[in-house]
Amino acid sequence: VARMPAALAAPAAPRYSARGEALLERCATLSDHCEAFAPGLPGLDLFPHTQWQRLLRRHYRQAERPWLAYQTQGGLPALKEALCDYLTLSRAVRCRPAQIVITQGAQQAFELVTHLLTDPGDGVWMEEPGYGGAQTSFLTANLAVVPVPVDDEGMNPALAPQGTPPPRLIYVTPSHQYPSGVTMPVARRLALLEQAAAHDALIIEDDYDSEFRYDIPPTPSLQGLSDQARVLYIGTFSKVLYPGLRMGYLVLPEAMADTFRLAQARLHREGHYPLQAAVAEFIATGDFSRHIARMRARYRQRQTLLRQALAPAVKAGLRLSSGHAGMHLVAELESIEQETRLTALGRQARVTLSPLSRYYLGTPARAGLVLGYAGAPDETIRRAGQWLCSLWLAEVAASNEGRLS
Repeated sequence: VARMPAALAAPAAPRYSARGEALLERCATLSDHCEAFAPGLPGLDLFPHTQWQRLLRRHYRQAERPWLAYQTQGGLPALKEALCDYLTLSRAVRCRPAQIVITQGAQQAFELVTHLLTDPGDGVWMEEPGYGGAQTSFLTANLAVVPVPVDDEGMNPALAPQGTPPPRLIYVTPSHQYPSGVTMPVARRLALLEQAAAHDALIIEDDYDSEFRYDIPPTPSLQGLSDQARVLYIGTFSKVLYPGLRMGYLVLPEAMADTFRLAQARLHREGHYPLQAAVAEFIATGDFSRHIARMRARYRQRQTLLRQALAPAVKAGLRLSSGHAGMHLVAELESIEQETRLTALGRQARVTLSPLSRYYLGTPARAGLVLGYAGAPDETIRRAGQWLCSLWLAEVAASNEGRLS
């Protein structure tokens, strides 16, 4: 009987590129999205499913024949017009519809920016701690990522490490820094714009959940404070509608808009115009703003439920972030070791405890847990919050006993 050559008997292990290996290493941080405390997950139980399905069915039935062909418009014009009006009124963004390019989420927007505006080795200032999706985009593009510490006013450009490459890009989440939750005041925003001008750098403003503010007035966008040529504004519908929609947008300086539109068509094509038409109508009729207002009220209630569940721990010394805005709180911990223990126990209990240290590129300066409260039903928040409270109190009691023994 003929035998298969030894070289063909067992396939060799896959060989990935250095860029692929870097990407796979970052994939280890993806959450399995257990309901309790998953960061960034909106309240899908609160979404108007019936109304949305009616809207989708109608727009798919009425889809125009040209929408079935390849597109190079940068998105459905009706959606860009509706977005332009909404962003002008709600975020003080200064733009025209032609400056908007619709993307498949914020991640695709980051990819377009790195493809068109950077070369391998270019410097990018990244908030430290910061958003893992942006970190991954920059690292896999072989950029020289420089972590710049975040303080109580957001990224502090004065703390940028000496001797590092000058930034070609500066990435910030000024309205609600991810994950710390602080808001960048106007004076710091103006200082950041000055730094960008001094380095001839472009700022990426990731405005991922600015709609959810509870007891402080909204701060105008960084883009609205600038001459517009310095800031690329990125938004997403993942938080205000649902992640599976896979729709985001770039607001670009006028001189870049056509270039990005063509690159988007070449790299990713365009599509889903009936879906974009449904989103455009949802915005234009005011249903989008009413949905956001309902979510804002319910998220505030869910944050209150979480705080109530954790109140005994807070009384015993647990520190929580302010929660003025957004969809998560940060609970500060004493050490990375404590963070690791609690995270492991959370996995066993099917509770998502996202470690704060995971958001650092360098050595973590703080330990903690990022606790999303928007995506879980009220009873789940209450039950998981009480579980975490008991767990933390037991940790503290054990630690105190260890010191006394």
